Amino acid sequence: MIKKLSIIIPLYNEEKRIPQSIIYLDKFLKESKKKLEIIFVNDGSTDKSETLIKKYIKKNKFKKKNKFKLISYIKNKGKGYALKQGVIKAKYDWILTFDLDFSVQLDQIQIWENKGLINKIEKIYFGSREHEDSIVNTKYYRKFIGIIFRNIINIILKIKIQDTQCGFKLYQKSVAKKIFKKILISGYEHDLEIVLLAKKFVIPIIELPVSWTHRDLSKINVLSDSFKMLKGILKLKNIK
Repeated sequence: MIKKLSIIIPLYNEEKRIPQSIIYLDKFLKESKKKLEIIFVNDGSTDKSETLIKKYIKKNKFKKKNKFKLISYIKNKGKGYALKQGVIKAKYDWILTFDLDFSVQLDQIQIWENKGLINKIEKIYFGSREHEDSIVNTKYYRKFIGIIFRNIINIILKIKIQDTQCGFKLYQKSVAKKIFKKILISGYEHDLEIVLLAKKFVIPIIELPVSWTHRDLSKINVLSDSFKMLKGILKLKNIK
């Protein structure tokens, strides 16, 4: 059973999404029996994201059960870089990387535990939208792009994980520290580097089912970010 969990939440220009996300987060914090460390990483936001998170942390600072941290820097570096900063600071036994949009709800961890899907053996757990037991509410074009993307990474990087890009990933602290210490990719392609590093260190990746719902206000531009991802994949081919 996971008793102490660090949750790392990267954010970049999320002022429109933060109010609703805080409602989801408060509900989880109220219901969870775990000791929690919430680490927000402000990846160079230029809107009011940092101010909103600071107000939220200030409001919760006297609640002794959970700890809150904010890591912030001026220049936008990318999701991989942001998560790395969070992992470096994380203190608790287990570490969850998590997207602020709450496309997967935080109680998914408890569902995994209740079904006996998590153990203490050195592994990485990927939330997978492609798992046969997953419930996914998304748009058709995103499914189509996902199929193309999986075929590309299988051909170029020999990665056969069905869903590398879901932001819901769980690690034992020692595993996360080991992997993220070596991460070189700062952008969205960092997920692929995690897979390659896990293979190098002989750490199994287990794909687990999630309930996933597409949220509006996505920062991903299908066209431009697809080219960036392809560029990152080719870069990983040269350094793997």
